[in-house]
Amino acid sequence: MKIAISSTAPNLEADVDPRFGRCTYFVIIDPATMELTSLENASASAGGGAGIATAQTLISQGVEVVITGNCGPNAYQTLTPAGIKVVTGVSGKIKTIIEDYKSGKLQPNSQPNVGGHFGTGSGMGRGGGMGRGGGMRGGGGGIRGAGRMYKNN
Repeated sequence: MKIAISSTAPNLEADVDPRFGRCTYFVIIDPATMELTSLENASASAGGGAGIATAQTLISQGVEVVITGNCGPNAYQTLTPAGIKVVTGVSGKIKTIIEDYKSGKLQPNSQPNVGGHFGTGSGMGRGGGMGRGGGMRGGGGGIRGAGRMYKNN
């Protein structure tokens, strides 16, 4: 059996990347033998269709289970007809996640857990640019964590 886990780095000490289609790496592991393969996600910086392209890559790798933080409808609808089980809502260290899966703590989902284009930043935030009428400190400011941090003196 091959399990693919979206990952921030190509090893067992890495954290689960919450994004499926735009994650940096996948750690692909056989939980019975603990044989590990790392796969850099070529679709991480795709302009569009990252979830579908990433799902197709994992299908071609013979993956049977995908474990990730979030999986949108396009990726989910590509993975599940291929017989791949999808486990979402997962966070933590890859090593711990594998043990949780082996012990039965993680179960496949019956549907995607986020809407389309979740990891791209579209549709998130409340404002545009640096704020709404309040200079650099006011407003909603788009995506959380994007942009620069300024220290107020």
